[in-house]
Amino acid sequence: MASIPWSPFALLGVTILSVACSDGTTPTSPRRPSAAASGQRTPSDVDPAVVLAVRQLAAQRGIVPLARPAPVRPQLVLLGQALLFDPILSGNRNIACATCHLPSFATGDGLALSIGEGGTGFGPARTHPQGVFIPRNAPSLFNVAALKHLFWDGRVQVDAGGQLRTPASAQLTADMSRAFEFGPISALGMFPVTNRAEMRGQIASGNELASIGDSDLPSIWRALMSRLGKIPEYRALFEAAYPGKRFDDMTFAHASNAIAGFIVDQLSFTETPWDRFIRGDDRAMTPRQLAGAETFLSLKCSICHNGATLSDDKFHDVAVAQLGPGEGDGALGRDDFGRMRVTGDPADRYLFRTTPLRNVELTGPYGHDGAIASLRAFVAHYSESDTKLLTFDPSTLQPALRGTVQPNANDILAQRDTLLAGVVLTDDLVDRLMDYMAALTDDAARDLSRLVPVRVPSKLPVAPARRP
Repeated sequence: MASIPWSPFALLGVTILSVACSDGTTPTSPRRPSAAASGQRTPSDVDPAVVLAVRQLAAQRGIVPLARPAPVRPQLVLLGQALLFDPILSGNRNIACATCHLPSFATGDGLALSIGEGGTGFGPARTHPQGVFIPRNAPSLFNVAALKHLFWDGRVQVDAGGQLRTPASAQLTADMSRAFEFGPISALGMFPVTNRAEMRGQIASGNELASIGDSDLPSIWRALMSRLGKIPEYRALFEAAYPGKRFDDMTFAHASNAIAGFIVDQLSFTETPWDRFIRGDDRAMTPRQLAGAETFLSLKCSICHNGATLSDDKFHDVAVAQLGPGEGDGALGRDDFGRMRVTGDPADRYLFRTTPLRNVELTGPYGHDGAIASLRAFVAHYSESDTKLLTFDPSTLQPALRGTVQPNANDILAQRDTLLAGVVLTDDLVDRLMDYMAALTDDAARDLSRLVPVRVPSKLPVAPARRP
């Protein structure tokens, strides 16, 4: 990881495992050559035949090492760090982007559904006086620069023609987009700040952002830049991050791009045992992890979890229970139609993006609404997922969400990805898959406390570096 230079506020030091997919192909284990025939030397506790089988299976799925992004200029990283952790970007100055993407919780918050504006506390201890939840789980920020579709429904995306598509449409002008240096992730920060429940808040004294109409995104972005421009330290940071450009000539796209620069530079992890193995190190994984990899690649898992990111970057219905306030869909307004909200196509109802798997053991709860608390339970969910959905136990949820599970299981199952039909995973298979999941963690991602700044330019409170 690149280091961030010191400053007055410098650092103190998807749908998971989707066995469902739509290409209809299932990899099979290749014939294992004998060790003598391979001519390769391997550790005595690693079967060279398994090594070769895993390499061949990985090649069939186009699974390659995840390339480390190019270095980001330190001044831009420093600005992005400040903006990510500064509550100044929220209407009532009481929540930062990092409130729901805490380094101490692997860039999530440990909650099934996040608690946005008006909440207090951090992580699982965060509460809201009116019991208000954000409709979806906070996805991790690991390696998101490698994805073409962002958010659970892919509403920020690069289309097949290479064009950036966002909910802002023409309000995000071509001139603003020219500030983007990192693809769709550069636009990621443009939208949570406009959402009332997430960050902007309701009309209140001192909250000039809330009085702006919901559809007038440019005015919200200009008001945020006006706020930032009143803080001399931010003016200096912006102008250092964008040499030769005056702060008064910048837009909020420059702020969003800086947040992306921080995420790209500090949250791209490419040194997992699996990455080292794919790069040619036969000793990188334990025998159990290697056997787990063979199992993963021989089952349907890798149909959707493939490529450099271990995600097909597509959308699938994997029969996860719907809970929480929903996105306003359905007869009662408490459903969430997923990708259909972006495309308008009924065939996309209940489809959500396949999540990349690197560091996945760190990023629970799982599913678009965090319905399943543990990774093992989520892996096991794919075994007879129809039965799992129909018998979903709300008692596994935090108390405030137990009464919010929607009675739409049959509708979800009607859209369930066809490759899930008939999938049965024994406990032994789940054990093997879990061994492989452990090989997808970069040890550098286990402790991210170094990313939390001592202070931010607004002098507002900063999220804690470690769990309470």
